[in-house]
Amino acid sequence: QLEDPRSSINRRHPLSSVLVIAIMAVIAGANGPTAIAQWARMKESFLKNWLPLPHGIPSKDVFRRVLMALKPEAFQACFAEWLASLRARAAEATGVERPTLAVDGKTLRRSHDRGKGLGALHAVSVWASEYGLTLAQVATDEKSNEITAIPQALELVDLKGAIVTIDAMGAQAAIAEQVVEGGGDYVLALKGNQGTLYEATVEYIEEQSKNDYRGIGARRWETKETAHGRTESRTYIQMPAPKDLPGAGRWAGLLSVGMAILHSIRGGRETFEVRYFISSLPVKVKQFARAVRNHWGIENTCHWCLDVTYREDESRIREVHLRENFAWLNRFSLSLLKQDRSKASIAMKRRACSWNENYMLEVLTGTTN
Repeated sequence: QLEDPRSSINRRHPLSSVLVIAIMAVIAGANGPTAIAQWARMKESFLKNWLPLPHGIPSKDVFRRVLMALKPEAFQACFAEWLASLRARAAEATGVERPTLAVDGKTLRRSHDRGKGLGALHAVSVWASEYGLTLAQVATDEKSNEITAIPQALELVDLKGAIVTIDAMGAQAAIAEQVVEGGGDYVLALKGNQGTLYEATVEYIEEQSKNDYRGIGARRWETKETAHGRTESRTYIQMPAPKDLPGAGRWAGLLSVGMAILHSIRGGRETFEVRYFISSLPVKVKQFARAVRNHWGIENTCHWCLDVTYREDESRIREVHLRENFAWLNRFSLSLLKQDRSKASIAMKRRACSWNENYMLEVLTGTTN
């Protein structure tokens, strides 16, 4: 369904073949047009069994020109049905009907070009934490533009039944309204940038703590984890939002406020971190705790993997459309690999795809176990 942006003159390679090869090569570890073409040449006999290649394997310049010419919005839109099927399958496999959709931004640090006045690419993604899927991506030139990018990213996603989590920068009344109108709920982090709302929420929660939160319908949930030489205790407290909370009327569907306390001990060093939230969720503290905890999935299982396994921060791709389309290929291929339920690391799965053509096809078609 994707419109071919190339001139019909001297068009030798079908667009679908070029894009499928690009997806497969990135799954197998390619990090740019040159690597895509090299992988394809090494897999030529395999690819010819599955794809129309009337003039053989495209050159690196073909891959570069196509990924530069494709408009990122159209390129991502063509994956919508694929992602919808993956989401439905993941929901069935995990039994999670109300996924946490974590919204956060990531900067590709070396994608800038000072000589051309091009800032580093900053991409805002919607990550379905329980499913391991990137559902949408919107790129900006600056982190400060996240506030405008978040609504655009949410427009690309079916919000019905989802719990959307966003850090303090994205805690905007208009975004909360968009989520509620889309049939979802929100859990929004608060910091000092929210001014009166933040101060009033902190003051109310601290005031209620003096009476151990009795008589207001509050609920508490505690967890403890020990791994990698670190012990982490988390306490989640959720309570109905007070009717006289300053500015509460601006927030669509606001029902509760909450707090998450992290107590960490590592190497004899003890740290505490306290975060505050507003939410359209009713007081169901385990659900609230799951949403807060899963928000960090976008950092720990998506962004970390893109940096460490995909080496995305080291990418020197600097053409505007090319770098954005390649960032999407990285996220989409990571989503495909996450659907494989084996215990192998993402790095090992990518190697396995480059070694074993049958496994590659299983990942691509979603038939892995």
